[in-house]
Amino acid sequence: MPELPEVEVVRRGLSTAVRGRTITRVDVLHDRPVRRHLAGPADFAAQLTGRRFAEPRRRGKYLWLPFEDGDALLAHLGMSGQFRSDEATLPDPPNTRIRFVFADGGPELRFVDQRMFGGLSLSPDGAELPAEVAHIARDPFDPEFDLDQTVARLRRKRSGVKRALLDQELISGIGNIYADEALWRSRLHYAKPADRLTRKAAVGVIMEATAVMREALGEGGTSFDSLYVNVNGSSGYFERALAVYGREGLPCLRCGRPIKREPFMNRSSFRCPRCQPAPRMIIRAS
Repeated sequence: MPELPEVEVVRRGLSTAVRGRTITRVDVLHDRPVRRHLAGPADFAAQLTGRRFAEPRRRGKYLWLPFEDGDALLAHLGMSGQFRSDEATLPDPPNTRIRFVFADGGPELRFVDQRMFGGLSLSPDGAELPAEVAHIARDPFDPEFDLDQTVARLRRKRSGVKRALLDQELISGIGNIYADEALWRSRLHYAKPADRLTRKAAVGVIMEATAVMREALGEGGTSFDSLYVNVNGSSGYFERALAVYGREGLPCLRCGRPIKREPFMNRSSFRCPRCQPAPRMIIRAS
């Protein structure tokens, strides 16, 4: 699933592509991406036709496209969901599921989803904050993000620090890639108990996560394959700057030891065994 930098890149692209434009037609080319609209695809298309987009918004990894009437189109990108802005004369990209046509006759918006874990849904009164997203914590780029409160809550978590960083109700936007990068920068093992972090260490790992996401945003995000692209089809290039994620067996950029990949929550964690030693309780148990 795209993390904060990738979703923010898409949000910015959508701002240019749809803000202020009125929908004249919605073509639902596959039913699954609108499965959350219980009245069905035809009603989904009818409900959106004639509406005018306002400024797209985001909280953490969650994206929505407000309408000027106060409702919103909530976007679930899932593993492979993309928005593409293409001229109407161009053929649909492969796996196009929904097509939006606009009153100005300009480029269409296509929702593309190869694996179809994502989708679009109408959120009544959701322009400011959809009810479906209200439980999600603010992210570090939010002007109202409270660092002190987040640090205090992090240090009360009775779990490993990485599991806590991935908790979107504690701090949003951080996923597997940027958690691993922040932990490497902070010299913390992913299983270090969050409730044993000093305040300095807790502040440090959040600030490192913020820094690495800001750097990734400057590079257009991280693209490992064609399943993540901007609305113009371009890829992000932060993969080239990753220190640990996806670098199993390659030398640590700080000490030279080979990077290790270990199972973690049905996915993987990447770390340097010298810079990020395992907590003593894990060593004793192994």
